[in-house]
Amino acid sequence: MTGTSGHGSAPLTADAPPGPLTPFTVDDYRARMRRAARAAAEAGLDGLLVAPGPDLVWLTGYRPPETERLTLLVLRDGEDPVLVVPALEAPDAEEAPGGPALDLRDWADGTDPYDTAVPLLGRRGRFGVSDNTWALHLLGLQGRLPGTAYVGLSEALPMLRAVKDAAELERMAAAGAAADRAYDEIRRVRFAGRRETEVAADLADLLRRFGHSQVDFTIVASGPNGANPHHEADDRVIADGDMVVLDFGGLKDGYGSDTSRTVHVGEPDAGEREVHDLVRAAQEAGFRAVRPGAACQDVDRAARAVITDAGYGDRFVHRTGHGIGVTTHEPPYMVEGEERPLVPGMCFSVEPGVYLPGRFGVRIEDIVTVTEDGGRRLNLTPRDIAIVH
Repeated sequence: MTGTSGHGSAPLTADAPPGPLTPFTVDDYRARMRRAARAAAEAGLDGLLVAPGPDLVWLTGYRPPETERLTLLVLRDGEDPVLVVPALEAPDAEEAPGGPALDLRDWADGTDPYDTAVPLLGRRGRFGVSDNTWALHLLGLQGRLPGTAYVGLSEALPMLRAVKDAAELERMAAAGAAADRAYDEIRRVRFAGRRETEVAADLADLLRRFGHSQVDFTIVASGPNGANPHHEADDRVIADGDMVVLDFGGLKDGYGSDTSRTVHVGEPDAGEREVHDLVRAAQEAGFRAVRPGAACQDVDRAARAVITDAGYGDRFVHRTGHGIGVTTHEPPYMVEGEERPLVPGMCFSVEPGVYLPGRFGVRIEDIVTVTEDGGRRLNLTPRDIAIVH
């Protein structure tokens, strides 16, 4: 299937699986760490402290087990990056893609890991801390260094991972194409007479078949369950005449997919088509608002205006979009009050919806990236209402 990738950009083809992706190099990781340390200094921070999680993977390529043992990357502008690591895990850290760029400081079981970490921080200072740092470790540092202060990384540097380079965009496009293939296949399965959980399991299997290493969510919300935007698939049996919201995604090659389409079991009635067409028009309006220099809230405003003008404003109950990258939800957010400008390379969802309690819901979602002259969709499956059986 070939579709128009976006306004102001060339067509993007999603029929064939992409070829091999170029691996990230140690120089790529070294550049990311330098950029992060420089951004921290410009934000008035004395450094960054990064625990196991998506930030550490993005910065170093290292994905250690997330346990009670302290692993901490310390980044300070003008200094070499230091990774405090349990001695038993040091060999894996050395072999990570960014390992050669790291000064490893290991500590042994039975010793105090903060004896290794504390000298790297100094007695005073204000540090950015990755959001998923264990409270155990943050409290440990605070106890040893009462003169230090800490701020969450998403608050201090919300755009650190937001702008993707060419290699990252290649991975985002591949993840989007894989999710599209899963949607093309799920429309062929039987819906009527099966439980939501069964269709959700099919979706998860399809995502894995098409290259996802991690499935984060498979929402299958049929009939009145569709009026709950984050409904978890349950034992409800899907029936003829149901509208069904499908929202699914995860990680492929370390980067996220997330797409939503709404299908109908059998032919929809005129009222159902009207609501679906309204959401499709709102999604198109949100996409058309994507351009460099526009504010994030402009995307939300454009999509929301279409739904509000049609009299359904109180039934669009969530933001229009969220950023995506090495996690499926991250800054920036397409929501009223977010005045941050769009920049080429940003990737985020555009996903308006209408939810009618007791009846049904409709949501249509694409991942979009900002280009030099507009936006490009990374999901290319049809956005009209699909009939399933």
